[in-house]
Amino acid sequence: MITKNDVIAVVLGGPSSEAEISRVTGGAIATALREKGYNAKEVELVPDRLLATLHAMNAKVVFNAVHGKYGEDGRLQSILEAAGIPYTGCGVLASAVSMDKSATKRYLQSAGISTPRCLIINKREAGDLAALKAHILEAFGLPVVIKAATQGSSIGVVIPKEAEEIEPALKEAFSYSENVLVEECIKGKELTVALMEEKGEIKPLPVIWIAPHSGAYDFHSKYTKGATDYHCPAPLGEEITAHVQGLAVAAYKVLGLSGVARIDVMLDERGQGYVLEANTVPGMTATSLVPKAAAAVGISFPDLCEKILLSAK
Repeated sequence: MITKNDVIAVVLGGPSSEAEISRVTGGAIATALREKGYNAKEVELVPDRLLATLHAMNAKVVFNAVHGKYGEDGRLQSILEAAGIPYTGCGVLASAVSMDKSATKRYLQSAGISTPRCLIINKREAGDLAALKAHILEAFGLPVVIKAATQGSSIGVVIPKEAEEIEPALKEAFSYSENVLVEECIKGKELTVALMEEKGEIKPLPVIWIAPHSGAYDFHSKYTKGATDYHCPAPLGEEITAHVQGLAVAAYKVLGLSGVARIDVMLDERGQGYVLEANTVPGMTATSLVPKAAAAVGISFPDLCEKILLSAK
C-alpha cells in the first residue's frame, strides 16, 4: 500500500531520442502528484546508477515516465523487478513486444486483429534499395508508410508520396532501427484509445480523433500547441465507437498490457478500423492524449496520475 509519506521516484529522461519529451512528461507527473500530497521526486535515468539512486532516496515505488529506450522496451522494468521495486505500467515482456513494432505486428496478425498490411525488413537482409523500392511500389503503391520498428513520437516515420522519396525514407528508418516496417497507408481518420485497468477490468476511455493541420501527425504536430485539433469524444456514432474501442481492448489483451496504455487506430472511409501500435508509456504533457481522454470523463490530471501510481505493482 502506497502512502503519502512514501518516496515516489518519477524516473524520466535517459539515453533515448525521446528524452526531452520524457522530462516534460515526468515533470508534469511529479508536480501533479505533489498537488495530491505525495512525496514525489524526479529522478533522471542513468541506467548504471539507477538502483543506487533509488536505494539512497529510499524510494518505495517508481513512476515510469521514460519514453522510448529503457522505459518502454522492458529494460527498466527488468532492472526494477530484479530489485523488487514496484513500478507503474506494463511488465517486461509486454513492454518489449509493444516497443518493437515488428513484434507488435506479428502478435496482432496471429490473433486475427485488424492491422494494415505490411512488410518487415531487416537491415542486413534489405539488399539493393533500388530493387526494394520497386518491390514496395508493386506491393503497396503510393503513398506508403515507412517506419523504424523501435522508435516512438513519430521519430523515424516517413510517408513517401513520390517514388524517389522511398530510398531516403528507408535509409532514415534504418538509421534508427535494425528492423523497418513498410505498411499500407490507410486513408481516413487517425484515432487513439486510452485504456485503464481498474479492479482487473479493462476500461477504454473516449476515442480521440486526431486531426493535424499539416495532414501528418508527426513530431511537430504532436508536440506543438495548436498544430493539431483533437476531437474528444470523436464524433463517430455508437456503433463505430464500439468497434474502435473493441479493437483497442483486443490489442491490449493480446499484447499483455497493464495499467494505463494507449492504442492507435486508423479508421478507413468504410468504417473499418486498423490497429497501428501500442504505447505503454503514453505522453503526459500539456498536449498529450491520455489526459484529454481522461478529462472527457471527469478525471483531472492529478487524479489520473494518482490512479496510475496506485496501479503500480
